[in-house]
Amino acid sequence: MRVLRTLEVWKLGVVNYLDALKLQEKLVLDRKSHIRCDTLLSLQHPPTYTVGKRQTVHNLLIPQSDLEQIGAELHYTQRGGDITFHGPHQAILYPIISLRDMGLGARSFVEKIELTMIELAALYGVKACPGQTGETGVWVAERKIGAIGVRISSGITSHGMAFNIDPDLTYFRYIVPCGITDKEVTSLRRETNVVLPAEEIIQEQLITCFARIFGYSNLIWKEDASIFSDKNEIE
Repeated sequence: MRVLRTLEVWKLGVVNYLDALKLQEKLVLDRKSHIRCDTLLSLQHPPTYTVGKRQTVHNLLIPQSDLEQIGAELHYTQRGGDITFHGPHQAILYPIISLRDMGLGARSFVEKIELTMIELAALYGVKACPGQTGETGVWVAERKIGAIGVRISSGITSHGMAFNIDPDLTYFRYIVPCGITDKEVTSLRRETNVVLPAEEIIQEQLITCFARIFGYSNLIWKEDASIFSDKNEIE
């Protein structure tokens, strides 16, 4: 008999990076304590650079004092991976899920995240694939379209994936994206001749791909207003 696996999907809109980080930390603790089921955060951030736990801030190519001039922030995190950029017109998913309950290892988890973004790209006729050895994320030929940076604590995941729908790619010029010096960053807008639907639709398609690949058969959708009107959800 097939197990009905439930995923609660929180659609948050645009969220400041530190607020999203605090929310993830709370949800991870709740998931470890079995207070909450697997949860997926769907959101976007204002222009933000983040550095992983290796603290490779040398891959930021402008002085930190100049970030305000370009309207961006810099934050240090405990996720894996190198420096990356988050901003408007990216589809970001942060899964707070139990790998132990699914019987998944870290490598399989990352591979499924890759496949999630690959399937989304395929919906628009874009052939994407995982990176070569040492190249994280998802690529269209030599151009990176999706970034991955995850943290796993006691079998519970946080952070996740960022798929470029149509972000301002000039922000990537100020960093060495993911520490790879000789490759470009691209977007779905650049890689397809198809007229793209509203970004909310693309974000929901990404969620649908994620749910199918990870085997969730029961999705509970929660909108921004319903989440933050209940203070108990985030305090």
